[in-house]
Amino acid sequence: MLRACEKLPVSMADIEEAVMRVEGRCQGEYDREVPSSVIGSLVMDELRQLDQVAYVRFASVYRSFESLADFEAEIALLRVAGESAPQVDLRTGAT
Repeated sequence: MLRACEKLPVSMADIEEAVMRVEGRCQGEYDREVPSSVIGSLVMDELRQLDQVAYVRFASVYRSFESLADFEAEIALLRVAGESAPQVDLRTGAT
């Protein structure tokens, strides 16, 4: 999460709160082992709410994007979902 949010306007406090929510859900829903796929999915959900660029960064590694089309498809999903986070121009970084 830290790497995904690097050089973005996401505070350490926001990241820590997101981590606590992920941990809380894992502890609340699983007795012992938590599948890594669950953790990855929860992290993606949190990053989607924090910052769309951080979300795409994480998704690109987590889902092993191999082409520009993979990035475009993920961005299209964000647009269709109508996320409430500020829209960021991925080319310029401007909001």
